[in-house]
Amino acid sequence: MTMPDSLYGALMLSFVDFFMSMVMISGIGVVLALFPLLNRLGKIDEKALRDGQH
Repeated sequence: MTMPDSLYGALMLSFVDFFMSMVMISGIGVVLALFPLLNRLGKIDEKALRDGQH
């Protein structure tokens, strides 16, 4: 599919670009929202580390 070199083509390209940027920003937001969950899953017992127990 070729993009016409006209105002219509420019508007269509801008719409696609806007939509794809929203998809990318949402994906980054989902990844960042998962970090606290990953932190809870990988809980480390600080007391056991200080005492030398594994």
